[in-house]
Amino acid sequence: MSAQDAEELQRRLAAARALLSHIPDPVIFVGPDGFVLEANAAARELLPTLQLERPLSYGLRAPEILNDLGALRPGETAHVEYRVRAPVERAFDVQVTALPGEGEMLGLMLFFRDLTTARRVEQMRADFVANVSHELRTPLASLTGFIETLQGPARDDAKARERFLAIMKDQAWRMSRLVDNLLSLSRIELRAHVAPGTPVELGSVVTEMVDTLAPRARDRGVEIAFEAPAGPAFVLGDRDELLRLVENLVENAVKYGGSGGRVDVALATGGDRIELSVRDYGPGIAPEHLPRLTERFYRIDVAESRDKGGTGLGLAIVKHIVNRHRGQLSIDSEPRKGALFRISLPAHADP
Repeated sequence: MSAQDAEELQRRLAAARALLSHIPDPVIFVGPDGFVLEANAAARELLPTLQLERPLSYGLRAPEILNDLGALRPGETAHVEYRVRAPVERAFDVQVTALPGEGEMLGLMLFFRDLTTARRVEQMRADFVANVSHELRTPLASLTGFIETLQGPARDDAKARERFLAIMKDQAWRMSRLVDNLLSLSRIELRAHVAPGTPVELGSVVTEMVDTLAPRARDRGVEIAFEAPAGPAFVLGDRDELLRLVENLVENAVKYGGSGGRVDVALATGGDRIELSVRDYGPGIAPEHLPRLTERFYRIDVAESRDKGGTGLGLAIVKHIVNRHRGQLSIDSEPRKGALFRISLPAHADP
């Protein structure tokens, strides 16, 4: 090979390495002998023990992939699923391509396409359909059973009829609330990428909702105390969504922490953030439940939640509203010490 040809080869190799380094997905080039010729940063991060000029098997412990390497003809491509278990579980579609050369195979290219997010979305969709079906099946079964009873044995029993109709009304209200929450969650998710741009005075939002919920809370023996900031507290937001956020937080505190007899709501301004906090003095929440509280349909006590009219979607709605408003949600709680929910939102100048 002449010096000019060698220089041209080195230039092409440098260009290939530069291109490879800017591909976000893991890519590995393997020679015909099974030794690693090149790997980009994403591949090295995925497979920390991978080394250049060493056998691929040193860094990739996947027989389902390694067994296919010698079976491919030049120009052929095979797809193999590869899973990583630690530090977090991830799934990849590995595209193995035999690179053709002049009369021989140059080597193999392994391209790892991350399927983790897609698989999680599929699982969430399946879980969502299963949960919605389950949540609707129970009240529908109750309604059907009571209707059959009213048409049969209780046809002429006025006392039983009134009791059954009251239960049927509660079940119908529960289904209506579930559908409303699902629609609200869907609307919020559709606009999640669009940050609200309207100035909203958060103090008036909280005051309105506290005044609305206070009579209902007193019926349960719970007092709601609101500590308002000295001045206005403006954020860029969607007023209806912020009302829903405050409603869900305060209503949850009254429902599940109402045994403490008091719910404290506070709004504080400082620097470039505004913090809304809702504290109850009820039974508290065990640590193992805290990370999952904002999942759809997740409940600590399913029976208690249903008895109190909960749908399992309130905190999921709160989380999505907070995300859309570019805020942060934190939950602090210990058993028998109540729970504290804090929302931090970017402050906006008084218009």
